[in-house]
Amino acid sequence: MYILHIANKNYSSWSLRPWALLRARAIAFREELHFFDGQSNEVAFREFSPSARVPCLHDGATTVWDSLAIIEYLAEHHPDVWPVDSSARAWSRCACAEMHAGFAELRNQCSMNVGVRIRLHAPTERLRSDLRRLEELWSEGLRRFDGPWLAGPEFTAADAYFAPVAFRIQTYELPLDEPCRSYAGRLLGHPALRTWEAQALAETGRDEAHESAIPASGALLADLRARPSSTATAAA
Repeated sequence: MYILHIANKNYSSWSLRPWALLRARAIAFREELHFFDGQSNEVAFREFSPSARVPCLHDGATTVWDSLAIIEYLAEHHPDVWPVDSSARAWSRCACAEMHAGFAELRNQCSMNVGVRIRLHAPTERLRSDLRRLEELWSEGLRRFDGPWLAGPEFTAADAYFAPVAFRIQTYELPLDEPCRSYAGRLLGHPALRTWEAQALAETGRDEAHESAIPASGALLADLRARPSSTATAAA
């Protein structure tokens, strides 16, 4: 059975991508959850990941330590990871690669924090540019492949790859057109993402580095997470 090493569900957008795909496609795996802990992450995470980063997939003697590489590895064994149609499959790979390498301002100004609601400071022009490109990309996929998912009738890798963006849209109330907001709503309503969200909200730990991004991004409007436990460390 696959073993997927991930970090805090409230914060770890990269962990969410393969986790959501595995759950949505009903591929059996065991989750190993590790918590961010500041400077000690590198030491602790290197025990299971060569890069000391998450996610990391173990399959027997094989270790895959990059989110996009994990998806491609899974696709070698599970054909339904990518769309059946070759055109949709090529488009999906391009969309995932663009998300993997791009949208830097969206990541920087709107880090994933599932359990809070934030009113952004004035969005930068670079963030607006990322959002315009996101609308273009999502609109193209939904139009070309007839939805309801990004590359056709089934939830596939492209949907998993943009799942963290849906949480960012919810957290920061990002301005997108109605078709894109509807698609984000479908993502958030998928059983896999609903499970992830519930577990993220139940986490009692706070990571200082991620929490410090809140005032840098905007004003905290609501915190829906479980109250921090008295014994929780900065990363629990």
